[in-house]
Amino acid sequence: MNENLNNNELNKLNEQINQSEKEEENSDMTESNKENNTEELKKRIEELEKEVNEWKDKFLRKAAEFENYKRRTENDQLNLVTYAAESFIKKILPIVDDFERSLEHINDSNDHEKLKEGLQLIYNKLVKVLDEHGVKKIDAIGKPFDVEYHEALMQKADNSVPPHTVLEELEKGYIYKDKVIRHSKVVVSTEDQAAV
Repeated sequence: MNENLNNNELNKLNEQINQSEKEEENSDMTESNKENNTEELKKRIEELEKEVNEWKDKFLRKAAEFENYKRRTENDQLNLVTYAAESFIKKILPIVDDFERSLEHINDSNDHEKLKEGLQLIYNKLVKVLDEHGVKKIDAIGKPFDVEYHEALMQKADNSVPPHTVLEELEKGYIYKDKVIRHSKVVVSTEDQAAV
């Protein structure tokens, strides 16, 4: 019986040793797995950091490109506003030249008809340039008074026209494209013309 007991004890001891060895192996495996996992995680972290740096670099480049684009666009808009009248001025300069030539020769000429003709040509040239740029005269005389286009300076009785009709134009009005830039200053017929 002693032998059986010893065998049993021996078996138990063997089992404990085996179990202990297994635990040690598992522990070694776990350590090894932890080291492998740690190395994999370090690699993954390095890859992600590299990717983050690449994206950061791309972002900074795009931000710089956008700032440059924004600055160029602002400069273009500023130049557009600053030099918007350049083409108009270039078209007006020959007319100024014509006026200067006329003024140089005004004392040399005794022919008033030629002088009048020259001034009419210059005037027509100026009106044409204004027309090309969308500047039109407001047609006022004989039209009903309209506060959108006319500014009444005086009233005058005139039985030959209906009341509130523009009789005279003291200063011409102009429209630029679809906006009144100067109202016509006019004399308008009175409402109670029969009483006057």
